[in-house]
Formats: sequence, structure tokens, C-alpha cells
Amino acid sequence: MKVFFRYIVVFYLCGLVGLADLIAGPVRILYAEDAVTNKQRLQYAVDKMVNATGQQSSVFRFAETTLKKDDLVLGILGETEHWEKFVPAMLLENLKGKKGKESFLIYRKDKKSPLIVVGKDETGLLYGCEEAERNEFYESTSISFIDGPEMVLRGTAIGMQKTKYLPGRDVYEYPYTEDLFPWFYDKERWIQYLDMMLENRYNTLYLWNGHPFSSLVKLKDYPYAVEVDDETFAKNEEIYRFLTEEANKRGIWVIQMFYNILLPKPFADKHGLKTQERNRVITPLIEDYTRKSIAAFVEKYPNVGLLVTLGEAMEGVGQDDINWFTKTIIPGVKDGLNAIHSKLEPPIILRAHDTDAPAVMKEALPIYKNLYTMAKFNGEALTTYETRGKWAELHQTLGSIGTVHIQNVHILANLEPFRYAAPDFIQKSVKSMHDIHFSNGLHLYPQASYWDWPYTADNTEKRLLQVERDWMWYKAWARYAWKADRPESEEKAYWSSLLSDYYGISAKDATNLLTALDEVGEISPKILRRFGITDGNRQTSSLGMLMTQLINPYRYGLFTLLYESEAPEGEMIIDYAEKEFKGEQHTGETPMRVADEIVAHANKAVKAIKEIERAANKNKEEFQRLINDVYIHQALAEHYSFKVKSAIQLLAYKYTEDVESLRKALPDLEKSVEAYRALTDLTADTYLYANSMQTKQRKIPMRGVDATFKHWTEMLPVFETELRNFRQAIDSIAASAGTPKKERKLLREKEIQVKADVQYTALKKGAKLHLDQELVVTHLANELEGMKAVMINSEEQKLHGTTLAFESDQNVKVLVGYFNNTDKVFAPKPVLEIDASANDYGQAEAKVRNALRIQYMPMLDIHTYSFPKGKNELKIPKGEALILGFVSDDELQHAYNADVDNQGDDMDDLFGYYEETKL
Repeated sequence: MKVFFRYIVVFYLCGLVGLADLIAGPVRILYAEDAVTNKQRLQYAVDKMVNATGQQSSVFRFAETTLKKDDLVLGILGETEHWEKFVPAMLLENLKGKKGKESFLIYRKDKKSPLIVVGKDETGLLYGCEEAERNEFYESTSISFIDGPEMVLRGTAIGMQKTKYLPGRDVYEYPYTEDLFPWFYDKERWIQYLDMMLENRYNTLYLWNGHPFSSLVKLKDYPYAVEVDDETFAKNEEIYRFLTEEANKRGIWVIQMFYNILLPKPFADKHGLKTQERNRVITPLIEDYTRKSIAAFVEKYPNVGLLVTLGEAMEGVGQDDINWFTKTIIPGVKDGLNAIHSKLEPPIILRAHDTDAPAVMKEALPIYKNLYTMAKFNGEALTTYETRGKWAELHQTLGSIGTVHIQNVHILANLEPFRYAAPDFIQKSVKSMHDIHFSNGLHLYPQASYWDWPYTADNTEKRLLQVERDWMWYKAWARYAWKADRPESEEKAYWSSLLSDYYGISAKDATNLLTALDEVGEISPKILRRFGITDGNRQTSSLGMLMTQLINPYRYGLFTLLYESEAPEGEMIIDYAEKEFKGEQHTGETPMRVADEIVAHANKAVKAIKEIERAANKNKEEFQRLINDVYIHQALAEHYSFKVKSAIQLLAYKYTEDVESLRKALPDLEKSVEAYRALTDLTADTYLYANSMQTKQRKIPMRGVDATFKHWTEMLPVFETELRNFRQAIDSIAASAGTPKKERKLLREKEIQVKADVQYTALKKGAKLHLDQELVVTHLANELEGMKAVMINSEEQKLHGTTLAFESDQNVKVLVGYFNNTDKVFAPKPVLEIDASANDYGQAEAKVRNALRIQYMPMLDIHTYSFPKGKNELKIPKGEALILGFVSDDELQHAYNADVDNQGDDMDDLFGYYEETKL
């Protein structure tokens, strides 16, 4: 009997709990249809509430429906008078005054009143419903809450790209097919991703591809331009419609990105054209095809936006960009709208990459209003939240023209492949986007492995998904894009709570883990901004750097904007060493300071996780991978720190010419290699690769052709060889003290047949290299003496560039001289940061630096273009440049500094070769 009585009591108590739960949640879901324009999104919000509560929904009519205390009432703001009976007028006015369309209010007067959720639009209502559900519908308590986004656009990017080039194609050229992108046709995976976006209140999804139109539309005038078979085309239509419909329900706007001018391969082959060509002439055929492709796309998908990259695949800055945007792209969009009799302009985002975006926008705004601008936040990396200089000025200009300016957190080449979840750094970055860049939009790349979507680089039995591994990355950027200014104490509590829940660890352990993540988050940004060559993805900084890259960065095409704009004021390694020798005052963030700081960050992170390495009760395997990443960052920081200190000591030799300066650099270089061995051990079995772009564009620390030098196990022998060669060089220098240096041999000139009437002149001091100027050569590298240079008409070159057709019976190199000046009067050097084709002929690297000087002109570097035997064509962009001769292709295999102005030896020969590569 006692047992039975206890059973009755327990049953009664459980019943009370169940009844309480029932009372706490809504018993009716009512939704108003007034002011609704997007019925699919409204219905999706209602359906979510039905699924969350188990209750049915019905239409709410303001004048007819009597509300009950446990009702959940949903609707769009529209006319505030409708809602004033249920919500205070001041609250409604506050919602109405919110800048963001996606704002919402949640209101309950008291526990006897219904819960009201009102959105400023359908997306705001959807966010309000999500907020109410997360808070368990506020458990019948009174609530008065308004929220809305600070950033207008908050989006993520997915690349329709691969880690390597397809046969016979170039960068960005990937048709939409199941063989290449099986994930693209996986509806369940799309739902997972779109739900993640909704959970984090992202409202834009960008798809990146070179030329998507040939996979998505068919043109009556160019049926041969389609790059996929009929079955695949039908699947593309189905999945694209599915994606855009599901995204629309969740308040997400799909945006298709494309490059200019890029042609589909079948079209290019039929007309004897290249798919992409930097200095392409805009022809009526190319213009007509592109305009009709865009028109067909807009006609078919009028609710999809366009992201336009004018530069890179066409010559970057000039009238061609403006013409292409205003006379081809925008008219194409308008043609598509006219075909469906629509006046609703889809948004067009102009990407300020390798183009004069302010000039383009000035011409475009009078003819098309729904325009946005976008520019990279820190180039193709994450380096600082304190941008300055020319890069900040560009953002400020674009942010001040009256349209929404978007920050592109792009590629993140310095973060991959490791986990990055540092909320503190991310929050400061978003604040900078507002305060320094005058920006009100976010475009977010995957945290790592962009070229290998949807997978991470982790070496696991089943490949990890980026959307799952990097959940904190997506959550942090979204949180601060919604609202950036949040108190530090609030943020620590928020993130610690999430980490505690995700890994099943105590609040104290979660706080320690958060400390470790924030400390680690400073390491990679500081390494690149103070020691790196470039903010672009031709450098994989997690693989380390060669000593010559640290002590002679100009040899490797230093991207000076990295130091001038994307880092706090400070010094490069070479500047620091010079000031040390001269006893001058140092400025700002110095290499030595950062060398110490990155190790301090790493040590703090390791100390924070020492006691919690086995603490996880949930997601245990992922927790161990995260802990391993902390130790990886410690080894990486130590490697760089020791190597930088060695470089600074080594550079003293440039001034002292005392072999003891080299000997003093040896111990730290040895320690850097030891740290790299530890790094290799930590990554050998845990990561498949360091860099997801595994093509010829990868050049630092080693040239990554055909997926080589992509792992630390491949780089360790390079650094060991570098150390061994340095030891031998010290012994050799000590033994040969006083011996004169050898002069370089004259280059072997190669005869070619030029298909034009050109004049030559022999290279020597006093030679005149221009047909229309009297300027003469004042300094010349000895090995160039006697070379036959092509005389250039400088005015023609500045206006039209140069196209030189020639024929040779052997492989040849053409020597092209580029001036070391960024003024627009000079032809731009081939730079991979802005031009993906900049190394198609091996021309990206300056083979002979400081090779020649003409009176009153900047110093000139020689870049070489390699061509096979037969008929060829050299194209040089507009601006001052010189053609200095033709040599056999086996000449100038390795870059060097001719130093014709006697500015000092660059000491590159101290490190010898690794196999065929000069270190």
C-alpha cells in the first residue's frame, strides 16, 4: 500500500510538471497576414512555431479574434495602429524607427497576457520567433524586448572551386557538375547549412565561380557555350531552384559571383579565344555573349543577386572596367528584367578588387540604383583590426558614397588549416569595420580549406565538415555583425557557456579553454603582418618561411600594403636590423617584440589547457583535436620566434662583414629547426595538408606545383638543408676571407624572328632605349652588356601596351623590364595578389632585381616570360616598360639582386639550394 501511495504521489507530481510545461508554452498560434509581402517566409516562421510547440496555427484578424493569455501572436509591423491594442505605442515606434528591416519586438504585458512577436518584415518576424523559441517562450513572464541588426548584409561564401586546375583549364574554371561538386546536389547538406545560417542570422549566401552562366542558362544565339550535358543542366536547374527557395524561406538572399572577362571553354575553343586573358580586347562577340548570358540568368533567376569582379581576369584599372560594367553587365541585367517585365532591380555588388571602384561607381550609379560595394578586409588573410593607410582610405571612400559597403573576410590563407575561434579578435575586427572602414556589411569566407569545401584538412577516418568543425567561427562573426559593441564580461560568460555545453566541461574549464582560444587567435595574425611577404594566398604562413624570405623579402615580390596598411605601424625585419646597427630609435610594433609576444601567447594558451586536456564529456574527439591545435600553435610560434631572432642577428653581417655575426645567428636557427620538428610531429598524422589551394600560384615558402610542398613533412627537409647549407657557408666564408667575388657571366642571347618592324639597340651605359625620348642608361648589370633591346615608343606603350608576335626554333625567355614605381604612368608588375594569370609564363618573380637604371627614372627589375619554340605572342600591359632582349630558356633559372646602385649584398647565397630550388 505504501508503494502504491508513493507511485500516486510521483504520478501526481509528474502531472503537475507536465501541466506547468503546457501552461508555459502557447496553446494557440495566431498569425496576421496584414502587410505581408513574402508569404513563403511568413509561413516558414509559422511552421517553425507549430513544430516547436505542437500546436496548430490559424489566421489572426485584428478586429475579430479574441486573444487568450497563452496565445502566441505573430505578425508584420505594417501600420502600427493595428498593434496598439496589444503592444505599447512607444515600443511600436521604437521598432518602426529601427534602421534594419530585420528588426523585431517580443512583448507580453504580464503572465495573464498573450506573447506577441512582431517583425519589421518577414525576416524580422522569423528572427523574433527563433528568439522566443530559444527562450522557451519566456515561460509566461512579462517581457518587452526589441532587437535588430547593425549590419545590413551578413553573409557567408562557398566556393565552387577545387584544390587543383582541371585539365586544359585555368584558375576559377569549374563547370557545375556532380563529378566536381557532389555536395552541391545534396539537399540535406544544403538544409544543414541554411539552418546554420538562420540560427546565426546570416542573410546572404555567396556562390563563387569564374563563369557560372554556362552551367545554368542556355542561349539561343550561342547554344555551344553550355559546358554541361542536358541531364546535368536539368539537375542544375532543379538544385538552384531548391536552394533559392529554401534560402528565401530563411531570409537568405543568394548571390552569384563571377569574374570578368572569363569565357566558357566550348565558346572560347570555337572562336579561337582563350578562356581568360589579362589584356584581352573587348570585342563585339565577347560583349554580346556576356550581355546575353547575364540577361538570361536574370530572366531565369530574378531574385538572385550578382557579385561582379571586374579585375583579375581582365586588366584591372582603366576605362575598360567602367565600360564593361556600364555597357555590358548592367545592360545585361536590364535586358533580363525587360524580358520578364519587371522593374525590381536585383542587387549588384561591385567588388573593389583590381579595379578603380570609386570611378566605376561614379559612372554606374546614375544608370542603376541597387548597387553595393565590397572590398577585402585584410587582403586574403586575417592580420589586424587596426587597418590604416591606403587600404583604409579605399574602404572609407567606398563607405562614404551613399551605398552599403561590405567587408570581405577573404580566403584566410594565414589561418588554414588549423581551428580559429578567437571571439575577442573577431569582435575587435567587426568594430573596426564600422569605425575605420565605414562599412555596414559582412561577407565571410570559410575559416580554412576554402578550395576544398565542404571538408576540413583534418586527417580523420571520415572527413570533417567545415560547417560542423568551425561552428564557433560562423557564430562569432555573425554575433558581432548583428551587434558589435558588447561588454567584455558578457562576452566571456556567453562563450564560456557555449564551450561548456558543447564539450561537456565545467564553467571553470570552459573559461580556461576560451582564454586559450583568444591567446592562440593572436599568433597567426601577428606572424604574417610582421614577418610575411604577402596578404595573398600565394603564401602559406603555417608552413614557415625560408630565411631568405625573412632577410630579403623584395626578392619574393613583397606586397608592401601588408606592412603599410594591414598591420599596426612598425618595422620589417630588414628595417629593424638596420636601425639596430645604426643605433637608431625603433618605431611601433617591432619584429623582436612580436617574436617574443607570439611565444608568450602560445605559452599562456598551453598553460590554460594543461589541466583540462581530458576534461571533455561531449564531442571528445573534436576536443582532443582542438587541444592538439593549441600545441601546434606553440610549436609554430617558437619556430618563427627563433628564426626571426636568427635573421636579425644574421643581417648584422650585411653591415659588419664579420663572420662572427653569422656564427651568432646559428644557435637560434638551430632552435627554429627543432621547433619545426615538433610542429611536424604534431601535424604528421593529424592534417592532410596546410594549404587548400595546391596549384602553381602557391609560392611561399616553396613553389607548390601539382600539390607539392603542402605538408610540414615536406618542408622539414628544406629547413634542415637550409641550416646545413648555412653552417657550410660560414666555414666557406671564413676560409675564403679576402678572395675577390666572381663576376656573373654574360647572358647568352637568343635569335628570334619578330613579326613586326622593330628597332633594336645594344644594352650599355649611355644607350637610348626609347624611340621618343632622349633618356639614357646610367647603371647596368654587367651580364646584360650587349643584349639587343627592343626600342619602345613610350607614349604608344602608355596608351595601348605592347603586343609582340615572334617565332623561335627553341624555348626562349623574354626579358621585360618593369620600373619599381606604382604610379599609373608605369606598367604594373605581374602580381598574383590581383591577377591569377600573373605567373602563366613564369613572370611573377623578379629574376634580376635592381638590374638597370635610366636617368631620371626609377630602378628597374627584370621579369622573364618563358615561351616554347614556335609562334608566340608577348603582351605587356599599358604603361612604361621595356623589352630588354631574348635569351635561352635555361638562362636566369634563379632570382638574384644585381645591385647596380651598390645598395648592399642581399646575402642570398648563404643558404644554397634544396635540390633544384635556390633557397
